[in-house]
Amino acid sequence: MNPLVETTNGKVEGIEKDGLKIFLGIPFAAPPTGERRWLPPQPVEPWTGIKETKSYVATAPQNIVPISPDSPFQPSPKLDLSLGVQPAINEDCFQLNVWTPGIDNARRPVMVWIHGGGFTSGTGASPASNGGTLASRGDIVLVTINYRLNVFGFLRLKDITNGRIPSTGNEGMLDQVAALQWVRDNIEKFGGDPGNVTIFGISAGGASVAALLAMKEARGLFHKAISQSGSAHFLTDLDEANNYAEYFIHVLGDGGSASSLQTLTMEQVLENYVKALSAPKGARGPMLVIDNEIFPELPIDSIRAGSADGIPLIAGTTADEWRTWQAMDPAIKDLVEGRMYGRFRRMMPDWDMTGMVEEYQEALTRRGITVTPAEIYIAVMTARMFWIPTTQMLEAHGGRGNPAYSYMFTWKATAKNGMFGAFHGIDGGFLWGTFNPEIVGTDPAADTLSQNVQDAWIAFARTGSPDGTGLGDWQVYGERRKTMLLGQQSGIEEAPFEEERRIWDKAPSNIYKW
Repeated sequence: MNPLVETTNGKVEGIEKDGLKIFLGIPFAAPPTGERRWLPPQPVEPWTGIKETKSYVATAPQNIVPISPDSPFQPSPKLDLSLGVQPAINEDCFQLNVWTPGIDNARRPVMVWIHGGGFTSGTGASPASNGGTLASRGDIVLVTINYRLNVFGFLRLKDITNGRIPSTGNEGMLDQVAALQWVRDNIEKFGGDPGNVTIFGISAGGASVAALLAMKEARGLFHKAISQSGSAHFLTDLDEANNYAEYFIHVLGDGGSASSLQTLTMEQVLENYVKALSAPKGARGPMLVIDNEIFPELPIDSIRAGSADGIPLIAGTTADEWRTWQAMDPAIKDLVEGRMYGRFRRMMPDWDMTGMVEEYQEALTRRGITVTPAEIYIAVMTARMFWIPTTQMLEAHGGRGNPAYSYMFTWKATAKNGMFGAFHGIDGGFLWGTFNPEIVGTDPAADTLSQNVQDAWIAFARTGSPDGTGLGDWQVYGERRKTMLLGQQSGIEEAPFEEERRIWDKAPSNIYKW
């Protein structure tokens, strides 16, 4: 007999597999279509009878780009496809998925996964984030969610339409809050504890975790947080968001009046989003916005002021984050010094990078790395986009007396003669147990590391500390910057790459924008 649960909106019927009760495609908000497009998420219309939730339902609208054969994200043979492959894009995408060991009163820890993808792509309905491994290994309830992406979730129209469409540009974050509200109201029926919820995510999901730590709308909806390769520094300024909206409307042409925006088809919106990818200078988006409503300031500033006090945090990065972009940007490999400086000037026009480049030349030489413009560029971008913002978040949160734990993922992929190193996203495959041996290597230690990471994340969700698992003694970050290195050899190191971290002490605070 299939498992059956009565939620606040109606009954849902799932499936049973490998000792778990699984519910796929549960609605947590009304479809954001038609007049609800670009509005905050609205309540689900209750249903009568039983809703079947036995398969993934939808992926949020996005521009699907085929995986390059040179990408480190080749599909893994470890993926469990028995629950189905990633579903097609659909604007009716407000669904979440639940894996639970039992529909009972056990009040298990709950973990809610927020997918990455630069706020432009990705899905919670993917075999790559199948919650079965963590749910069964840790006796926890695992939830994965969707949220609106790109212009559907992060387009500010409030000003350009004179309030006709009052979107702030942060509706995708409100979607995440709506999913957490559903968890609060329903997860006990699925054997979970609504008073012990951990949010965790990677890349844009990690940045979402940082943003949720700052949001007053999210307070009380979660109790622990794990940010993997995220940042609390990334929001768009109001002027940039409005300039992007103006440009997007311009690209739409005759279809861009306030009265017609919500009548466009999903395909029309996506087509014009792709046309608007090359936005002019001063028009950044679509991205979260400092809107003086949901986000009155950068999340890092809210965290410094205590917005997340009382919430234990794990935050970390991979050692070679920017090597992932080599596959998408082959020109990195052949960078010459002039072009390297040109890139830096475009991204950081108000900062003279000469001194920093010279310091990185010395630092990389000490690390035994052959110094080239490409290696300098990768090291600087890894630090600027991920590592330094993460250390600042740990400092801000831990400096207020909150438990803050740091990690750096150092396992180096073996594919293509090691060109990817510890690339951006490599830790995700280890966390879910779906890493691709053809990419990361066939060393049996990879399986051990995967299990240790899973156990540390589960222990943190249960107790608020990742200490005491197979990784050994994991102490808080603190003044000594204690960081768990996760690699072929794992263990705590004080202030890894400290000389390189200090290079950034002189950098302006606005240098970390995406």
